[in-house]
Amino acid sequence: MSPAALAAIFGSSFLVSLTGALSPGPLTTLAVREAVQKGFWAGPALAAGHGAVELALVIGLALGLNQLLEREVATASIALVGGLFLLWLGVQVIRLAPRQELQIGRHAGNGSVAAPGGSEASIESSSLGGVAALVGAGLAVSVSNPFWVAWWATVGTAYIVKALDQGAAGVASFYSAHFLTDLAWLSLIAFVLASGRRIMSRRAYRAVLTVCGLFLLGLGGWFLASGLGYVL
Repeated sequence: MSPAALAAIFGSSFLVSLTGALSPGPLTTLAVREAVQKGFWAGPALAAGHGAVELALVIGLALGLNQLLEREVATASIALVGGLFLLWLGVQVIRLAPRQELQIGRHAGNGSVAAPGGSEASIESSSLGGVAALVGAGLAVSVSNPFWVAWWATVGTAYIVKALDQGAAGVASFYSAHFLTDLAWLSLIAFVLASGRRIMSRRAYRAVLTVCGLFLLGLGGWFLASGLGYVL
């Protein structure tokens, strides 16, 4: 177990997760609406539900992959599919970054934020009651999101393959960075709505997305190279 390798897993997982968190989607939309109605703690509660289902998924994938990875063809296939998905995602993030909007404020109390391509991601306006309901909503919104499923079937699985090189500590490093990113982002949204402050300018938001997209391209290339290394 290498401390440098664990730090690299943590840092890269944080950046990959940041790209997903910054791109407006159902969970961000739900956080906007519930933070307006219920205040700051809506953000951490939603993150807890989202993180709980992902923790179960990470543990299940890690246990299952331990046996599967004895076959090099499986390792290569996972790395290649994950790399291709990361390259596609990086291109999409960079392509859409100049048109992305991040408008989070009390005027967004209808539960909508600008989504990729100029559409809006919206949640039904029925009220959620209590922390337990918010945790459950975070879980439900996560598993019902097709992009979330696709991400874990490709990038998430490939990342766990890499993390398993460092054993349980590597998987823990990957998951902790992933969860902390979501927790920080959803909590920040709730704080902004509770305080009336602004997160960042339009130009800064688009620049951050572009940098994240470039990072995804680099990581996707590394995954592809790793996969090809098993078959060449």
